[in-house]
Amino acid sequence: MGIVEKARSLTQKNKATEYHLGLLKAKLAKYRAQLLEPASKSGPAGVGFDVQKAGDARVALIGFPSVGKSTLLSKTTHTASETAAYEFTTLTAIPGVIEYKGARIQLLDLPGIVEGASQAAKTADLIIIMLDATKSEEQRHLLEIELDAVGIRLNQQKPDVVFKRKTTGGITVNSPLSHGYSLPKTDEKTIRTILAGYKLHNCDVMIREDITTDQFIDVLIGTRKYIPCLYVYNKVDAISLERVDKLARDYMTVVISCEMDLNMDYLIDRIWDELKLVKVYTKKRGVHPDLDDPICLRKGATIETVCNGIHRSLVPNFRYALVWYGKSSRFSPHAQKVSLNHLVQDEDVVSIFTK
Repeated sequence: MGIVEKARSLTQKNKATEYHLGLLKAKLAKYRAQLLEPASKSGPAGVGFDVQKAGDARVALIGFPSVGKSTLLSKTTHTASETAAYEFTTLTAIPGVIEYKGARIQLLDLPGIVEGASQAAKTADLIIIMLDATKSEEQRHLLEIELDAVGIRLNQQKPDVVFKRKTTGGITVNSPLSHGYSLPKTDEKTIRTILAGYKLHNCDVMIREDITTDQFIDVLIGTRKYIPCLYVYNKVDAISLERVDKLARDYMTVVISCEMDLNMDYLIDRIWDELKLVKVYTKKRGVHPDLDDPICLRKGATIETVCNGIHRSLVPNFRYALVWYGKSSRFSPHAQKVSLNHLVQDEDVVSIFTK
């Protein structure tokens, strides 16, 4: 694989070499995927990082040793995680629970740059990359490279591309190029080259946006995870105010000091916002809504999701639902009669009626 990477780095990027670069990128991605696959199921059992997912969402905490991950876990979840002045104090994944606005958010402290820890981050709904504000930006760059190598795409949306295999008929590419528009980041010839590199000779491809060759390869591989990421800079009490101000203005960045409890509440607020959770309250007929025990769901949830969150028998016997007071009700504060596909919003009050 080193030869392929070297050939890619030595090739100048221009229109004349895009075809060659596309082929090299396809080979490189293919070899990386093969390296990441376990060679055998046999062998002695080792130390893993799998922790049962619990709560309403999972946040993975990643960073180099001694950046303050264990301290953050201890202060936000009241979970005892070993802390010390020396490196590699944490050698296994340690879970804790943040209780916030009625939700239970699992915070998973992963070991600092230990093989397998980045793979465990694939199960997270949000990743926190914790950084030492007193050190260079190289730490951030190295962590991003490691996560990218295991197939995690930070703060990216899944490409709007539809790929479908078929048995005959050759390759059909439907994109803005087919209608006379240009795609600055790629072209049809490069797309066909990448497909040939994966031995895909019969398939339909529909490209709905301008994507890079790397993004197209991600679509073909199909195992990439697109996860939002917060960059949390700890130890800001040890740097200048100018540096703190500059870091705080960066995209998806929060500055804190675990030692002095600076900005910790804001960090929890940002975690809640980035998880995009909504709280839904239930109400029985003739009774006030239960505001102490909300159902926490992901943004985009429907009444059907609410029913499944209560009990799986509700959907087959569903008649209708009433939404009271909430943002999704047209007639708030009066009730609106809705069906299973009605989208719920934060702080909706819902009554379910069955047959």
